[in-house]
Amino acid sequence: MKKFLIFIAKILVVVILIVIALDGFYTYVFLHSKNRGKIEKVFNSKEEKYDVIILGSSRANNHFVAQMFEDKGLKTFNYGMSGGHLFEASLMLKLMIERKYEIKNVILEADLNLSNDQESEGVSAKFLPYIHNSTVIKQHFASQKDFKELYYLPFYRFIKYDGKIGFREVFHVLEGEKTNPLDNLGYYPLVKHKSGNMKNNIVNLNPLPHNKYYEEIKNICRTNHINLIVVMTPMCENVKGMNYFDKVKNAYPEIHNYENVVIEDKYFSSCGHMNDEGARMFTSRILKDFFDINK
Repeated sequence: MKKFLIFIAKILVVVILIVIALDGFYTYVFLHSKNRGKIEKVFNSKEEKYDVIILGSSRANNHFVAQMFEDKGLKTFNYGMSGGHLFEASLMLKLMIERKYEIKNVILEADLNLSNDQESEGVSAKFLPYIHNSTVIKQHFASQKDFKELYYLPFYRFIKYDGKIGFREVFHVLEGEKTNPLDNLGYYPLVKHKSGNMKNNIVNLNPLPHNKYYEEIKNICRTNHINLIVVMTPMCENVKGMNYFDKVKNAYPEIHNYENVVIEDKYFSSCGHMNDEGARMFTSRILKDFFDINK
């Protein structure tokens, strides 16, 4: 029996050493990744200077044409993340400040995501390889229910989110394989799809009276003397519950409502996402209204 227990103990020690080694190896790989995505781009950089940073969900990623800002002499990057919530937008801005970015203006898309203050697991997982190497990432996740497992159990985060930061992603990083999120200065243009869903129902959607992560973004900008421009972006014509945007305006009067600037279906790829033509119309309006720049 004693020999058996010793044997089991040795196996456990070997397993623990293996997971610690794998955790260290995976982390090392991600610490040297720069061309796979926006989070890696920020984490593995420092002291960047921008005139305009764009944050938000896919409704930022697909709606703000960064090159149009650049063409007007404004150094810009679109850090909108498809599927992301304000949880991730706030963390991205915190990470930029931690990396000593100098930012003059932040344009934040904040409309539908004001209705929740939850993380988007598929997006937030991409921050986790760096949780031991960034104070702001650690603190941002500290309030999540599985923080202790993610932080203290070696390799746990890579197993739990294998589809996002597991073996396949590590392999692609080692191969130096690029992805398209960094193309077009972060802007992802969409085309008009015949099969695109041109109907939406947001009748039951309500903005939170106090969205924690939206308030964080406002405080970060105030503390770091960054001009914050918060906008609601367009949706197609066939949306039920468009009074949601009025609810947002009532709850957060400082947010600029642009939901009706572009409305015709021909300018949309799907009901919640404009195509490239619509995005260019919208971006022109933003440039004109906030940067005193005409088309």
